[in-house]
Amino acid sequence: HVQLVESGGGSVQAGGSLRLSCAASEYTVRNNCMGWFRQAPGKEREGVATIAADGSTSFADSVKGRSTISKDNAKNTLYLQMNSLKPEDTAMYICAALVRDREYWGQGTQVTVS
Repeated sequence: HVQLVESGGGSVQAGGSLRLSCAASEYTVRNNCMGWFRQAPGKEREGVATIAADGSTSFADSVKGRSTISKDNAKNTLYLQMNSLKPEDTAMYICAALVRDREYWGQGTQVTVS
């Protein structure tokens, strides 16, 4: 069973930075594609960034150039560094893993930019 637990959200002013973390079950980060999604009130969930097992990354246009996704295989942790935050980045940020064609989701961590 894959468990994902996010942390690091909070309230920041526009222009600020946050680093989100997602603690995962053992070997989840190392062996699988993982990503960050976000969902704002009244809006559909959208992809923010993904990182494959080999470390290759992709980003949504809305965060490209402002965000970095990374992982620490030894710590079984996924990260999302977000800089130059904008009010439109306000959302619940959710960690996800694709393990043997099955999706797993965390509970999310709230990011509020004012």
